[in-house]
Amino acid sequence: MAAPYDVIVIGLGGMGSAAAYHLAGRGKRVLGLEQFRPAHALGASHGASRIYRQSYAEGSGYVPLLLRSRELWHQLSADCRQEVFTTTGGLVIGPQDSPMVAGSVRSARDWGLAHEMLDRAELRRRFPTFTPADDEVAFYEREAGVARPELTVSAHLDLAARRGADLRFEEPVRSWRIDAPGNVRVTTAKGTYVADRLVIAPGAWASRLLRGIDVPVHVERRVMYWFAPRGGTAPFTADRHPVYVWEDRDGTDIYGFPALDGPDGGAKVAFHTVGSRADPDELDREIHPEEVEAMRAYLRPRIPALADGRFLTGAACTYTLTPDEHFVLSTHPQHPQVTIACGFSGHGFKFVPVIGEIIADLAVEGSTAHPIAAFDVRRFDTVES
Repeated sequence: MAAPYDVIVIGLGGMGSAAAYHLAGRGKRVLGLEQFRPAHALGASHGASRIYRQSYAEGSGYVPLLLRSRELWHQLSADCRQEVFTTTGGLVIGPQDSPMVAGSVRSARDWGLAHEMLDRAELRRRFPTFTPADDEVAFYEREAGVARPELTVSAHLDLAARRGADLRFEEPVRSWRIDAPGNVRVTTAKGTYVADRLVIAPGAWASRLLRGIDVPVHVERRVMYWFAPRGGTAPFTADRHPVYVWEDRDGTDIYGFPALDGPDGGAKVAFHTVGSRADPDELDREIHPEEVEAMRAYLRPRIPALADGRFLTGAACTYTLTPDEHFVLSTHPQHPQVTIACGFSGHGFKFVPVIGEIIADLAVEGSTAHPIAAFDVRRFDTVES
């Protein structure tokens, strides 16, 4: 007897929702299972905005995925008739030999991507909200922009459901196993389901949902901050203040955004490299005064109008980090009918649309034409005997 579903997707955050959308678009019978509500704020796919960059300092091998991701974001915008992605231009600021600046230049040259190098004076002239140090420069690319995480997840879920996916929320998965005939059996708090294939996109809960394989990830807490700039948001609108990453000499970096949600929404900024180990079920969601002051102190010599502005709100999120900070995106070493997508290490959301496409490829065909060999879980050699 055929299994009731072709594919079960565990986890309907950024990656899982995109996978459900692509799988349902290919005519597959999809069951999606999520332990929380749709587009929740308890993991990593929230916070109103995420940076999209093309000239990728983290490795030029990511660039083809980023180019495809942009295409798919525009397709999603057309399908859902919402602005889930906005082009703003983007800066990478720091010493010329810093990993982020140098890596962005290398990636742009490897792929022939349009970009500009701005010295301190030109950066100040064109983008006066920023006050770089004497030894800092900026890499600028026009194609950078902002993805809207909650809107993206909601759009993928809505379109997946319209295409026939059965999506179930507030239904945590207790276990999964491979039956003797090769079918996948998933047990939740509410029932047991059977499918031909399984996708596990667990976010910060990776270690609790993966069995027979020890994926070496750990979870860290990160904080996002919104400030009302001193003097108002006009200099911080998207046509004047692009998205940015700023790396200093000791490797600390922040990332930030224009004021995207009007004069009362403020401008968002966060540390990328400052966090602490955390349990996703017991994450400290309070934003402490000393954390706000630490961000103000870091911003003050760099974006003084933001540092001296009124603190509006903050939000905690999770990074699920691998040892090399590259993704885990592959079939299970022991069970080829199981696809794993996790460990996106704080830089995965810009890839969400293409990762959904890749997951669908792996779940349906067992392989993909996209360049993902570097993301194979087998690189950690952690399969249990």
